[in-house]
Amino acid sequence: MLFFEKKTVIVLVLMLCCAVLRVSAQKESFISSLEKQNHWVDSVYNKLSRRQRVAQLFFVRAHTNLGQKYEDSVANIIADEQVGGLVFFQGGPVRQANLINRYQSLSKVPLMIAMDGEWGLGMRLDSTTSFPFQMTLGAVQDNSLIYKMGQQVAYDFKRIGMQMNLGPDMDINNNPDNPVINYRSFGDNKYNVARKGIAYFTGMQAEGLLTTAKHFPGHGDTNVDSHFDLPLLPFTRERLDTLEEYPFREAIHAGISGIMVAHMDIPALDNTKNLPSTLSRKIVTGILKDSLAFKGLVVSDALEMQGVVKYFPNGQADLRAFLAGNDVLELSQNSARAILLIRKAVRKDQISAEEFEAKVKKILAAKYWAGLNNYHPVSTAHLAEDLNRPAEQDLVQQLSDASVTLLKGNSASLQLNPINRTAIISVGVQEYTVFQRDLSHQYQYCTFFKVGKTESADNINRLCAALKQYSQVYVSINDTRSRPQSKLDYSPEVKDFITRLSARPNTVVCVFANPYTIATLPGIEKAGALICCYQMTDDLQRSAVRVILRRLNPIGRLPVNVNAIFPYGTGVRL
Repeated sequence: MLFFEKKTVIVLVLMLCCAVLRVSAQKESFISSLEKQNHWVDSVYNKLSRRQRVAQLFFVRAHTNLGQKYEDSVANIIADEQVGGLVFFQGGPVRQANLINRYQSLSKVPLMIAMDGEWGLGMRLDSTTSFPFQMTLGAVQDNSLIYKMGQQVAYDFKRIGMQMNLGPDMDINNNPDNPVINYRSFGDNKYNVARKGIAYFTGMQAEGLLTTAKHFPGHGDTNVDSHFDLPLLPFTRERLDTLEEYPFREAIHAGISGIMVAHMDIPALDNTKNLPSTLSRKIVTGILKDSLAFKGLVVSDALEMQGVVKYFPNGQADLRAFLAGNDVLELSQNSARAILLIRKAVRKDQISAEEFEAKVKKILAAKYWAGLNNYHPVSTAHLAEDLNRPAEQDLVQQLSDASVTLLKGNSASLQLNPINRTAIISVGVQEYTVFQRDLSHQYQYCTFFKVGKTESADNINRLCAALKQYSQVYVSINDTRSRPQSKLDYSPEVKDFITRLSARPNTVVCVFANPYTIATLPGIEKAGALICCYQMTDDLQRSAVRVILRRLNPIGRLPVNVNAIFPYGTGVRL
C-alpha cells in the first residue's frame, strides 16, 4: 500500500511539473534560479551596508484596518530600517493596494509583500474571493481543480501587488482537538495532504508566486496553540520522519520555494529544554537544510507569538532564529532591536560570513524571481472587478461540488417524495438559509423552521410536536463561526434535538460544519441520509441541494477519521 501511494504522489508531481512547463515555459523555478549567479542580486547586495543587509531578513506586520496612525508607524519603520518585506493582515483590497504603493515608494530595495492566503485573499481581505478551506479541499478527488485554484490565487496576489503566499498549510491534522490547525489542514492522511499541497503550490508557482509550506516539521498533532504557548511534540524521531515530515519532504522534492518552521518543543529532534523548533539549529539547519536538502527560503513563524517569546524575550527569539538558520524573520516584536542584536552577532562571527551572505542573497534572489527587479506600482483601476472574476467564482462552485461527501444514503433516501408535507429545518442560524430556499423549489408543500444555537427546551419541544404533521424532514446543521472548530457551539438541548430528528424516518441531514463535529452528535448516523459539506458557504449549500435533487453525483471522500462509523475515505456515490 505504501508503494502504491508513494507512486501516486510521484505521478502527480510529474503531471503537475509538465503542466507548469506548459503554462510557464519561459520561467525557471525559484529553486533552480538559486544555482546561477544573478548580477542584479550581486549589485544590490554590494550597495547595502551591513545594517541594511540584516534588515533584508525582516518582514514586519501591516494592516489596512487599524487606522492612519498605525499605517504611518509602519511607514516610519520602512523608511528608518529599510526592512526586507511586509506581511499584510486584515483590511480591504483597494486600501491595501494603495498602501503597498506608498510603502514601496519608501524602500530603496523593493519590499517583498506577503500574506497568509491558505484559501485565497479572502482569508484576510474583505470584498475578495474565499476558496474552500483546506479541510474541504481534502475531500476533493480531482487535484487538477486545486492546481487551478493555485493559479487563480496567484493572479489575485500579483494583481494586488504581492509576491509571496504564506501557504499552503501542509500539516497532517491527526488530532481532532487541534485548536490552531484543524480545518486549515487537508486532513489526517499524509499522502492526501502531500498530493493536495503539491497541487496547490505548483499552481501558484507556475504563475510566478512564491509559496510557503507550513508549519515544519508538523503542527497537526498538538492541543496547544503556539500563538499562546509552546506546544510539545513528544513523539519519536522515527514517527516524525515517517509521518509529520512526510508532506514537507514531498514538497521539497516537488520544488516548493519556501518552508515555514513552527514554534514547537520537540525533544526527539533537540532536547534543549523549552527550545522552540524555530530557534533550533539542529532542526532548522541540521534537518531541514542539510538532511532534507531544502535550498529555498526558510521562514520563521511569527516571532511575536508566545510560543517563542515566552522563553526567549527581549529580542533573543529573533537572534536565535537567525542563528538557527532561518532566512526570513517574520513579525519581530521590535525589528530595530533585533537588527542591532544580529549585527553584533555577525560582527562577532557567531555566524560565518558565507552563511550570512547566502541568506541575504537568497532573499534578494526571491525578489528578482518575483519580478521586483522591475517593480511597477499597483494600478487600482478595475481592481474590485479583477479580484472577483466570473471564472474564479465558477471554480469556487466546482470545488464545492467536488467536495460534497455522502456518508450514508442512496438516491431514494435523499430525494424524498416531492408532494409530501416536508419540513426544512436549519439549525444554528438566526435567518433562513440558501439551503432552505433552494430546496423549497422542489418541495412545494414545505415549511421552513430555524433553530438557534441555544434554543430553549420549551421551543424545541413545541417544534417536535409540530413536526408530527410532516412525513419527511431535511435538516441542515450549520456552523456560522469564521473558525469552524471540532465541537459545535450548540447547547445540549439543541444537540439532543438533532439526535431526535436523526432517529425519525425519512430524514436527511446535511452538515455544513467541521467534519469532526459529526462525532459529537450521537445518533446522527441513524438518519436516512447524511451529507458532509465541511463548512457553511452559499456554494456548498447549493451543492448539497443539487445532490439531494440528483443533479450532482457526490464524489467527495472524507479527508479525516471522524469515528469508527465514518473513517477516512468514506464516501458513497449514487
